[in-house]
Amino acid sequence: MNVFCRSMAVLVLAGVGLTGCAHDWGTDAHPTTAADLQAVLRDEWSRHLFWTRNVVLDIAKNDRRSRRFAENAVATNIKDIARTFQPFYGDAVSDQLHALLTKHYEAIQAYSEATVAKNVRQQDVAMTLLMSNNDDLAALFSRINPHLSKDAVRSAFATHVEHHVTQITKFQERDYAGEEEAWPAMEHHVYVIADMLAIALQKQFPSKFM
Repeated sequence: MNVFCRSMAVLVLAGVGLTGCAHDWGTDAHPTTAADLQAVLRDEWSRHLFWTRNVVLDIAKNDRRSRRFAENAVATNIKDIARTFQPFYGDAVSDQLHALLTKHYEAIQAYSEATVAKNVRQQDVAMTLLMSNNDDLAALFSRINPHLSKDAVRSAFATHVEHHVTQITKFQERDYAGEEEAWPAMEHHVYVIADMLAIALQKQFPSKFM
């Protein structure tokens, strides 16, 4: 993704606003079609990837002002993802998912900071947290939805973590061409995660979709 494309992406996301997303609904509603649900989840996970990328790049560049903006966007995005599941499973599950996704992001942030500091021990600690969080996400999703197996969710998020680690490493090495080459695979995989969740919801709650 070149500089022009990234700038356009920022403008699009700014137009959406940090307090909402392109597909917005209240906690007492939900997407009424399978296509809309897929679009909502793809939008949310794509924004997760975009804003987390901005945070790790700002950490590598030590750009604190830009980092604060991106961190606020990440926090809003996490709320959006968790809120998507509230109409299906209620507040308790939504809150638990919010907590787990926050830990996921915080561990990525910690790994990025450790990489910049060249602190291998802290990298290992962050990676352990990421893997443990993957287990917790797999346990949650498999518990609430019979169409999501622990192994499938754990594998999907393990690949997602690998992509984040690769990106962090590319920024540390200032291999921006390499990061650009890695981006399409990262984006494709978050769509895989979004679609996996969307399909599972459609199977579990067929009456909620037209």
